[in-house]
Amino acid sequence: MTCWSPDAGLARIGLSSSRSRLAADVAQVGVAFGTLARDLPRLFTRGGLRGVLLEAAWASLHLAVYPWGLLREEAEPSDRYHLRGLAPGQRGLLVRDVEAAGTPILLVHGMIDNRAIFTVLKRRLRRKGFGTVVTVNYSPVTNDIRQAARLLAAEVEALVALTGYERVHVIGHSLGGLIARYYVQRLGGDERVHTLVTLGSPHAGTLHGHLLPVQLCRQLRPGSDLMSEFELPDPGCRTRFLAYWSDLDQLIVPHENARLEHPDLAVRNVLVRDVGHLSIPRVGQVAHEIATLLGQLDHEGHTLTAGVTPLREDTTA
Repeated sequence: MTCWSPDAGLARIGLSSSRSRLAADVAQVGVAFGTLARDLPRLFTRGGLRGVLLEAAWASLHLAVYPWGLLREEAEPSDRYHLRGLAPGQRGLLVRDVEAAGTPILLVHGMIDNRAIFTVLKRRLRRKGFGTVVTVNYSPVTNDIRQAARLLAAEVEALVALTGYERVHVIGHSLGGLIARYYVQRLGGDERVHTLVTLGSPHAGTLHGHLLPVQLCRQLRPGSDLMSEFELPDPGCRTRFLAYWSDLDQLIVPHENARLEHPDLAVRNVLVRDVGHLSIPRVGQVAHEIATLLGQLDHEGHTLTAGVTPLREDTTA
């Protein structure tokens, strides 16, 4: 005869719960691979094949420059007070709106990455006339989005103190976009961030978050406590948002989860077709649209010229 004990019962309940979580994770991984399998026919289209080849080329280049990206960049405020030596694009922005040209732009990279991902975008923004474009490196072993957002807050305050501008723009790729969004929505960062641009960021999570049993991946799962926190009401948020997502993004599954949907936020979602995850920050049209948006300012976080950059509109680049 076997005697039942409370400890044995709790152990069985714990084992059952662990098995249920494991089964759920396996099921979600299956859904992720199923979604990617449905994308396979698109890879054999002209646009899909071109996107895959470009992604492979950019990935190879990124691996080559990755070591240099590990070095920390020292931010320096722009000290330009004349037009001598400037290209027409740079001169035009400075003449039209000196505040827009001088507002600092902070670039935040994604998971296990560094500032090298922004080499092309940073150069293009400077050619458009933006004087202060700086990057920030956070630890490649970051395991908590909330903690990373608090570190980002310190970086923003340091940039504000250095440049004298009370508000900055932030551009985040992949995980960097989520870190910046948490800072803006949950840590009062809307007082500092005029515009937040996200490039392939999993705003509604990604099923790939079920691949590893670590805290960061659990936060990235659809329906996680972090994703639920993003859905909390946020009336009066001053920051405007621009979210780019791709129908060929191999890391955001389903791809639509890179869209930012929130009733209290001023958001423009832009679909970039046939572009891989690492390619999004390097697309010329994306850089052009970002420059156009950041060149239009007012003190409330909206655009000065009506119709130039419509908000709450889903368009295709």
